[in-house]
Amino acid sequence: DGTSFKQAWFLQVLEALANVIIGFAGMTLTGATKGIPLKMFAISGASQVTAKACTSLALANGLSFPVATLAKSGKMAPVMAGSLLLGGATYTLREYLQVAAIIGGTAVVSMGKKKGAGAPSSTMGVVYIIGSLVLDGVTAGFQKRLKAETAKAGVKPKPYDFMFWTNLFMCLTAAVIALALGELTSGMAFCAANPEIYSKIIKFALCSAVGQSFIFYTIANFDPLVLSTVTTTRKIFSVLLSIFLKGHSLSPMGWSGIAMACGGILSEMQAKASGKKKAHGH
Repeated sequence: DGTSFKQAWFLQVLEALANVIIGFAGMTLTGATKGIPLKMFAISGASQVTAKACTSLALANGLSFPVATLAKSGKMAPVMAGSLLLGGATYTLREYLQVAAIIGGTAVVSMGKKKGAGAPSSTMGVVYIIGSLVLDGVTAGFQKRLKAETAKAGVKPKPYDFMFWTNLFMCLTAAVIALALGELTSGMAFCAANPEIYSKIIKFALCSAVGQSFIFYTIANFDPLVLSTVTTTRKIFSVLLSIFLKGHSLSPMGWSGIAMACGGILSEMQAKASGKKKAHGH
């Protein structure tokens, strides 16, 4: 009937719930890790689900998708800041330059790809996307601290431990907020009135759960900045895929952006490879 689905928190509850189920199944199969400090999981889960809801709210409040994608490609900067301030991380000049190349390149690609003037993005949408980026930084900082605390406690959580506990707290946070805002009832009512949305929500939650299995593997084994690099790199490939599959044309500026971002990614991969060689050489 033309009405749009705006219950961002209700959607987060469903998405996190699908991840909790997959995470629990994975944790049961791989064996749960005992003695995990849950306080950090609670904080990182709450900030993560709020960041995701802010992105959904930014889109629901009229922020155009290219602008939202462009803003989120800059996520590596707050992730770096959060890891430095909250996680006590240190980075080399080369790492700063790589991040700048990837963010800058993705920004240039997004700008080069945009054809025609889109609708101006709403102020509320911009406020929500800035909030989302700040929370990305907070999440990364606490993920770094979480890894430090688990190491101190002498436990090494497996990928599915991360997935289950983070999503459990994400689901609880989203459920409390959705309940307070009355989104649980209005969300269910919307689904009942528009049953064709069920298949879309199920596909969305399943894609998220499969994707998150890989994401939590990365969190469990690498640094939050590595995860951010992976997710930002994915944006470049989705742009390239849409160019080749949908026959979009890209301006010379767009191609220069792809070259710049790929340069940053390749430099990072080369640094990681030579770092591994050095480690094996000792």
